[in-house]
Amino acid sequence: MDIRAPVVAGMFYPGTERELRHAVDGYMAEATSALERRPQALIVPHAGYQYSGPVAANAYATLLPWVNQITRVAVLAPSHRVPFRGMAINSAGGFRTPLGTVKVERDTVDAVEKLPGVSTLDAAFAQEHAMEVQLPFLQSILPDFTLVPLIVGDADNKDVTRVIEYLADDGLLIVVSSDLSHYHDYLTCRLRDRDTTVEIERLHADAIGPYDACGAYPIRGLLTVAAKHGWRAKTLDLRNSGDTSGNKSQVVGYGAYAFI
Repeated sequence: MDIRAPVVAGMFYPGTERELRHAVDGYMAEATSALERRPQALIVPHAGYQYSGPVAANAYATLLPWVNQITRVAVLAPSHRVPFRGMAINSAGGFRTPLGTVKVERDTVDAVEKLPGVSTLDAAFAQEHAMEVQLPFLQSILPDFTLVPLIVGDADNKDVTRVIEYLADDGLLIVVSSDLSHYHDYLTCRLRDRDTTVEIERLHADAIGPYDACGAYPIRGLLTVAAKHGWRAKTLDLRNSGDTSGNKSQVVGYGAYAFI
């Protein structure tokens, strides 16, 4: 099978193995997140590492005590490039980054494709960064894992919930890739993202819209599943690009959340 090559290496994150390992290791060394038990799911931002890397690291740091137990990961990312309805899987057998190739768990992907609202759409993955930027963090901390990649378009929450429910019941770690509000001034972003965080902590799926988070559709599905399973949402970090890059005139919000 084909291997999906990296398309944002050297742009969203360093393009060489040495530089990328150094960057991720640096973010992880500064991370402080600790939980009493292994997360069932995470929400992790997906901007360029210079902007969201420190926040993403605080999500992935929660996995460190359990890295030998986590061998299967599903990443659900929103579509930024290709508009479509439903959810997309990919025909590739693996996803490559400068750190190597992550093998796709084809049996699970093929099973997910049979669920309502899911179809193969390689074009959704071709230029999408929201999936790709998660992989170097996972490759850096997990000794070995297989990947179930999904891009979520304009999807019905019942369909998204059904997919996440299937993956959660199958024992995979669920990673939802999402930033929060976009291109507001610093204070407006902080207020909006604080309100969104409250709704995530309360598991209020209906309260999250595309203007609150670009990954609103997979977040809604995750919150619905979390409420059903009795998972608790814990906020790990909440910042924006004004905090990490210094420019506060027009910022993007980033939140890291764990579900336990």
